[in-house]
Parts: sequence; C-alpha cells; structure tokens
Amino acid sequence: MTSKKIYKIIEALGKHEDPNAITVLEEMGTNSPVDEIRELTAQALVKRNSHESLSVVILSKGKGINDMSAKVAMTAINELLNLKDKVEAIKVLEDTIEMHSDKEVRDTARSVRALMTYSS
Repeated sequence: MTSKKIYKIIEALGKHEDPNAITVLEEMGTNSPVDEIRELTAQALVKRNSHESLSVVILSKGKGINDMSAKVAMTAINELLNLKDKVEAIKVLEDTIEMHSDKEVRDTARSVRALMTYSS
C-alpha cells in the first residue's frame, strides 16, 4: 500500500464519527513499527480532540507524546499545542499527572501541560 493511501485511511479514520475508529487507530496505527504511520496516527487522534482519542496520545506509554521516537513524540506535542480548543487536552494531561502509575508518563504530561499553558 502506498504512503498516500495509508495517509488517506488514517485521515479518514481520524474524522470518522464511529468511536470504533479510535480503537482501529490505536491498535493498528500507534502500534505500527513504522514511525511515519505512528506520527500520522498521533496527528489524527489529536485532531479528533475527544477524551478517548486524547487519552491514547497522552496516557499510553510508548505512544503519542510518550513514543520512543522523538519525531513521533514531538509531532504529537506540536499537534496538542496547535489545538484551538485545549480544554479537553489539558483535562487529560492533568488527570494523567495526578493519577497515572508511571512516573515517566506523569513527567511527560507535566511538561506538555506547561508548554500548553505558556503557548496560549
């Protein structure tokens, strides 16, 4: 499958109304061994700007802002910073800071929340 087709599929899933689209993006996109696919998936999930999609990008170790690839993580962070409505993202970040069991995930969420607060 070509990159253009994959991009269009990820973009369509990101816009699809069905909540199962988030599950498909999480299972197929964020678990892909290809950085570009994980990057596109993180963008699509952030652009959805729902609690469920943002939770995948913010809460999950090894995904989104916590991805092992700096490029994927920075793309997710930049998408969060570019959101026009940051309310839900900040809520998920704050919940992560307060309740997540993994210190690294909490620390990353704390850093991203600080960036979002200062970028407004």
